[in-house]
Amino acid sequence: MFTTKEAIEKRRSIRKFKTEPIPDEYITELLNAARLAPSGCNAQPWRFKIVKEQETKSKLAYAAYDQSFIAEAPVIIVCCADIQGYLNGTVSASQDLGKIGAIEDRIVKILHSRTEQMKSIGIHEIGPRIAANVAIAIEHIVLRALDFGLGSCWIRLVDEQKVKEIFGWDDNIYVVALLPIGYPAEFPEERKRLKLKDILIE
Repeated sequence: MFTTKEAIEKRRSIRKFKTEPIPDEYITELLNAARLAPSGCNAQPWRFKIVKEQETKSKLAYAAYDQSFIAEAPVIIVCCADIQGYLNGTVSASQDLGKIGAIEDRIVKILHSRTEQMKSIGIHEIGPRIAANVAIAIEHIVLRALDFGLGSCWIRLVDEQKVKEIFGWDDNIYVVALLPIGYPAEFPEERKRLKLKDILIE
């Protein structure tokens, strides 16, 4: 078991995986880590599809512009946002937060107003706004995976429409990322990182 600091430092993007299957109980633990992530107004818009079947994994690799290594992972987690769930959850959760005094009534009203505004904009504009919430949950999965000796790789270069067609999803589901996961068959060196001074704004 790693400390949080150790997990952050140890994490690498893995693109070569062993064929060894991942126990179902590990997958459950990864999803539970995602479930516990924070989200705006506690709306919890993340939704996940677990893919193990080879034909479907190959289709997902094709939808990710033929990044073939994706299909070699024992498991691909398709990470999505439930748009309607987010809109509904923001309203109900902000009301709950207001009732317990966690946020002021005026903030509740602002959140309700913004949610109503979001309902009037295009679906392709709403998805990216919600994606930040899902990204937090994905990173929980990525770091928790290290506890089981698993590696992963964020995949954002993906044709969202093709992924939705694979599963027959409608526009309520916004595909945020693919996350291939497995036991690493490589151990990449740490990549170059900006210095602390370079990430600060004057």
